[in-house]
Amino acid sequence: MTVDTDLPDSNGNENLGYVSDANDFEVVDKKAAATDIQQNGVGIKSNFQKPGQVDLEITNDPKEEEDPWNTVPLFRVVKMTPWKELTFAGKLKRVVWDWFLITLFKIIALLGLLYIFVCSLQVMSAAFQLLGGKAAGGALSQNEIINNPVCGLMIGVLVTVLVQSSSTSTSIVVSMVGATVITVSQAIPIIMGANIGTSVTNTIVALTQAKDRNEFRRAFGGATVHDMFNWLCVIILLPFEVATGYLEWLSAAILDLFNVSPNAEVDVDFLDAITKPVTSKIVQIDKSVITDIALNQTDGEEVSLLKRCAANETGSSCEHIFAYSNLSDAAVGGILLVGSLLTLCICLLLLVKLLQWMLVGRMSLLLRKAVNANFPGYFSFLTGYFAMLVGAIVTFLVQSSSVFTSALTPLVGLGLITIDRIYPLTLGSNIGTTGTSILAAFSQIDNFNLALQISMCHLFFNITGIIIWYPIPFMRKVPIHLAKGLGNNTAKYRWFAVTYLLLAFFLLPGVVFGLSLAGNVIFLSIGIPILVVAVDYRRDQYFPSQSSRTSAKGSPRLDIPS
Repeated sequence: MTVDTDLPDSNGNENLGYVSDANDFEVVDKKAAATDIQQNGVGIKSNFQKPGQVDLEITNDPKEEEDPWNTVPLFRVVKMTPWKELTFAGKLKRVVWDWFLITLFKIIALLGLLYIFVCSLQVMSAAFQLLGGKAAGGALSQNEIINNPVCGLMIGVLVTVLVQSSSTSTSIVVSMVGATVITVSQAIPIIMGANIGTSVTNTIVALTQAKDRNEFRRAFGGATVHDMFNWLCVIILLPFEVATGYLEWLSAAILDLFNVSPNAEVDVDFLDAITKPVTSKIVQIDKSVITDIALNQTDGEEVSLLKRCAANETGSSCEHIFAYSNLSDAAVGGILLVGSLLTLCICLLLLVKLLQWMLVGRMSLLLRKAVNANFPGYFSFLTGYFAMLVGAIVTFLVQSSSVFTSALTPLVGLGLITIDRIYPLTLGSNIGTTGTSILAAFSQIDNFNLALQISMCHLFFNITGIIIWYPIPFMRKVPIHLAKGLGNNTAKYRWFAVTYLLLAFFLLPGVVFGLSLAGNVIFLSIGIPILVVAVDYRRDQYFPSQSSRTSAKGSPRLDIPS
């Protein structure tokens, strides 16, 4: 949106306008512009400073916004000389410097920051695996405990949080099923838990936008809509699976229809190929060690996930920083965790600033409309499903739902993507991440059908969840309302975000795991009353009454003198 008063400023030689950049400058009628902006939900104030001079101010004051969840246009004020008044040198400077070089710099900086962002996520994942990988493998090796589906679910959550990768945890589970260490029915709850644990990364990313209250609200809501969907799916489908075994039956029936053979050479990890030149110089770990621990193949020996080299040894595995280090896995993991989190925070702060610089004015409005628009006419209902397809394809290509959803979280915070749009993208990401477990199954030569069956269970679990929580408009709103409730709490109480992170991904799984070990009677007698009280207590906030939803809202202020 470009707004210009079409009147000279106090010096009489420049126009004062609200533009996205130098190349977006144009003179428009102030009343038409004001009307257009009003329709986009932005408040306008006007003040006469002196006869013949008008100063229009576009306000983004949170106190004047009707709904903080709506996309908020970003504007900045620039003063510039009209094109016709520029000299030849001035025109050349504007074309070469303002339009070409500055734009090129923005694009290069954006791609560079995204690359560093992805690399820092992968290093953080390696750090968590060094810190908790052995414990995760040990937890998965407890066959007696896994017989309890609730224990299996919580182990899936905790293991995925510890290794910071659902791809890793599901691949381990697939290997365990292929090695007949656990059965398909035992593995299904673990796979469900892995779905929940993978959303911890984008929740951590949302914390970096805590400075601005409304940005934090939107970012945290956009991150936790993934959590809400996964938890709701588990609450419904885990008891149904225990009672009927439908996922195990359906996956077996589908595989009986096709004759599929294993292929150990299948690999579509494009993201690793791009980031490996950098991350392999920082740290290299052997993920197969976690699988060996889970399969009880270490013979009680002390093993290290960190690829280590002797003093005179050389090779590609010896080229990372810690190859010749005597530090323990935990010490190296701690160093990498601090470094990766610091890099991640700095990178995200710079990324947000860069996006705020790029996505302003007309460009901001056009991009927001394009990203959040629906298909025209009768095809509007297909928009969400197309977003799912995009999310599934991108996630499959990068082989990481954490990277995809974490990259979207800052955009939700800035208001570029609405929470209603990121929801189907997240659902598609859940589908895309199942590709990792399917590829892992193809590498299993022995008991290939069992390994592929648990991978198909993962796929059908996510598809069933989408069928429940997306096509029906009322059901679609439930995860979004829950996420918005968490976002509103976070905006009001900043500490709530960290509390939620610890509670949802550490304390709650740990407590439920402990109660489930005590037996079904104790678990149900304690767990059900707590759940009922919690749902009743939060119901009014997450599902507001009809009167509160339909209460009158103030309109954006428009004060343009006639």
